[in-house]
Amino acid sequence: MRDFFARLPACRIGLEACGSAHYWARELTRLGHDVRLMAPQFVKPYVKTNKTDRADAEAICEAVGRPNMRFVPVKSAHQQAVLALHRVREARIKARTAQSNQIRGLLGEFGIALRQGLATLYREVPQVLEDGENGLPDVFRELLGDLLERLRALDAEVKALEGRIKAWHREHPISRRLEQVPGIGPVTASALVASIGDARWFANGRQLAAWLGLVPRQHSSGGKENLLGISKRGDRYLRMLLIHGARSALCADARREAGADQWLAGLRERRCANIAAVALANKNARIVWALMAHDRDYQPDYTRQGAA
Repeated sequence: MRDFFARLPACRIGLEACGSAHYWARELTRLGHDVRLMAPQFVKPYVKTNKTDRADAEAICEAVGRPNMRFVPVKSAHQQAVLALHRVREARIKARTAQSNQIRGLLGEFGIALRQGLATLYREVPQVLEDGENGLPDVFRELLGDLLERLRALDAEVKALEGRIKAWHREHPISRRLEQVPGIGPVTASALVASIGDARWFANGRQLAAWLGLVPRQHSSGGKENLLGISKRGDRYLRMLLIHGARSALCADARREAGADQWLAGLRERRCANIAAVALANKNARIVWALMAHDRDYQPDYTRQGAA
C-alpha cells in the first residue's frame, strides 16, 4: 500500500481515526500527501447503504470534503509512546484494584472484614496469616499469601510507571508549565501534553473543554435552551484526571485559612461538590489551552487585558 501512495500524486487523504491510523497518517504525510483523520462517528452519517468497504470508502471521501468537518490532530510517535505509558499504568491500576477487591471478598467469605485501601491490606493481611486461631485452612492461607505478593508486585509496577512518567515530565518544559496550575500534577500535565500536542488546533479554550467532554449537553429547540449534564465526550482518561485533580484543589483550598481563592469559595457555596469539581476542571482545561497556545506561564492573579 505504501508503494501505491508513493506513486500517487500529492492529494488529500481521509482516514478514520482508528487503530494504526496515526502511524499511516505520518507515513503518508512523509510522501507529501495532506492526511486528515476523522472520528468514526462523524463519518457514519455519510454511509448511504449497508456497510461494505466500498460504501465506507465513499462515506470517508464525502466526509473529508465537508467544510465544517472536525479533524483529529495527527500524533507523533513520541506522543504515542508517552500515552502508552499512561495506558499501561491505567491498566495496572485497574488490575491492582481488582486484586485488592478479590482479597477482601475472599476474606469476607471466612468472616474477616477489612476496610478499603492498600495500606489496610498491607497492614492487616499479614496479621491474618499469622493468626493461627482464626480457623483459616492451610490451603487458603497459602493462596492468600500469593495474592498479597501479586498485589505488591502490581503496586510496584504502578509506581515504576509513574516514575517513568514523572521523569519525562521533568524533561518537558510545557509539561512543567502546566504543573503550575492548581489541580494539575505531573501525571495529568504529561497526559495533556501528549494528547493535545499543538493546542492551536483548537480555536479557543472552550473548544478544548468541549473536546474533553467537560461542557453541558444541549437539548434545545424553538429558541429555548435546555442544558443537561456534561457531554462526557472525548478522552475519558484525561477527563478523569482533570476532575480528580479539581477535587484535590477544592479540598486544599477549603483547608487554607488565609489567601483562599474567592472564585472557588463562591463556587463551593453555590454548588455541590461534584458540580464544583467539574466547573474547576473546565476552567483548568481553558487555562491549559491558553498556556499551550500562547506559550505563557501560569499567573494566579492574571486578568485579561481590556476586561472590565
